[in-house]
Amino acid sequence: MAEEYLLEMKGISKSFPGVQALKGVQLRVRPGEVHALMGENGAGKSTLMKCLFGIYQKDEGEILFQGQSVDFANPSQALRAGVAMVQQELEQVPHQNVMDNIWLGRYPHKGPFVRDKEMYEKTVAVIRDFNMNIDPRTRINQLSVSMKQMVDIIKAVSYHARIIVFDEPTSSLTERETEALFEIIRRLKRDGCGIIYISHKIDEVLTIADRVTVMRDGMWVATEDTKDMSTETLIRLMVNREMENRFPPKHNTIGDVVLQVEDLQTFYPPHLNKVSFEARAGEILGIGGLVGSGRSELLESILGLRKLAGGKIRVRGKEIRSNRDARENRIAMVTEERRETGIFPLLDIRWNTVASSLKKNVNKLGFVSLAKVRENTQWAIDTLRVKTASQRTLIRNLSGGNQQKVLLGRCLLQEPDILLLDEPTRGIDVGAKYEIYQLMIQLAQQGKTIIFVSSEMPELLGLADRILVMSNARNAGILDGETATQEEILKLATRYV
Repeated sequence: MAEEYLLEMKGISKSFPGVQALKGVQLRVRPGEVHALMGENGAGKSTLMKCLFGIYQKDEGEILFQGQSVDFANPSQALRAGVAMVQQELEQVPHQNVMDNIWLGRYPHKGPFVRDKEMYEKTVAVIRDFNMNIDPRTRINQLSVSMKQMVDIIKAVSYHARIIVFDEPTSSLTERETEALFEIIRRLKRDGCGIIYISHKIDEVLTIADRVTVMRDGMWVATEDTKDMSTETLIRLMVNREMENRFPPKHNTIGDVVLQVEDLQTFYPPHLNKVSFEARAGEILGIGGLVGSGRSELLESILGLRKLAGGKIRVRGKEIRSNRDARENRIAMVTEERRETGIFPLLDIRWNTVASSLKKNVNKLGFVSLAKVRENTQWAIDTLRVKTASQRTLIRNLSGGNQQKVLLGRCLLQEPDILLLDEPTRGIDVGAKYEIYQLMIQLAQQGKTIIFVSSEMPELLGLADRILVMSNARNAGILDGETATQEEILKLATRYV
């Protein structure tokens, strides 16, 4: 008789100092099944998978894999046994090339020598399965965020594992890349592989998953067939309340022009090509477009992080030539890549929160006041509802959504007039998204200028007063947020492709 379950996790509990992360959680995955795992940020989804993968050691419970009790001491043991995982925060060697990252720790070799040609051919073959155009010899740090994510997915599939965990795999992928991933998942299903799929994108889950398990506050809530679920039911199970509207109501008043960008050009690819626009006080300006269209580069240029080849950036008539100019004119930014350019992983929440506003935390003698640091950190925790055991928790031990809230708190402590947000809700659950939407609207109501990049067109349409669409590093057009449609955004996004 064929095994009913490929993987069984029973009564799994895990504690960290000051917090019970998992409380008797259960999960059962069948062969040839895509099993979605959903819940708010901090619900324990990633922690549960790290207990499976040997990153964390569970405190209680049992894990059965292919009918045998297992307790992996580390990820290497899990991979050898047939369990692979694509983590939400990418684990890569940035200065090594694609094929080195894919085969790290298992290079094909003859004696002491690596068989470079064989490794190259294997890499080409596995990339071809994804219909992706990636040169195996390209260094990882030269790839876009979406391409980096695809490399990690390719690596996991290359292990020929029986269980593969995908933790927010499409958070940075384009629609075409997402469909390529789904096709690979369907092929893995046909081969009898069990897929655990963690995502906050409900439409995706209802499309690709056979069953869904919902977690809340570190506990199992329900496991149901996706054919019996709806968006509303899933949201209610996750947040334990009804959410009638996806976006909060807006009552912001748009004032005078604050930011002027004229014929902006940059030296480094993608080369911004004479981008011009204005942004006003109290306005929420969305920036849409395809991945690689220059959206992030535009925000970085406004912040003074990219050297200009031409054009001007002005804030209330004052020209911005550097990051120092940007900070003095009260421009702040939340980066897209939390791990790479956002958090200080070895520091606690306090220092991650006040890192950009240390002058506000200095006493009369010129020394940093720990009392002020605690006060400002607590303000950020309370304002943004950060889930943490204490201010001294290492930021790397928070969920992705709570890390994002800390970074937002860091920006708000700078008291910016212009707030740049690059994919502010990437990898965040519906409840936390709503809170961030509310914060953006509240800041706009206070007269702040909000400029945000998003790959989610409903988010652009639901929040933005106007939508600037980038195409091939150019401004393809600006749409009115109230009347724009997804079709119009997509048409402009492909205008210069």
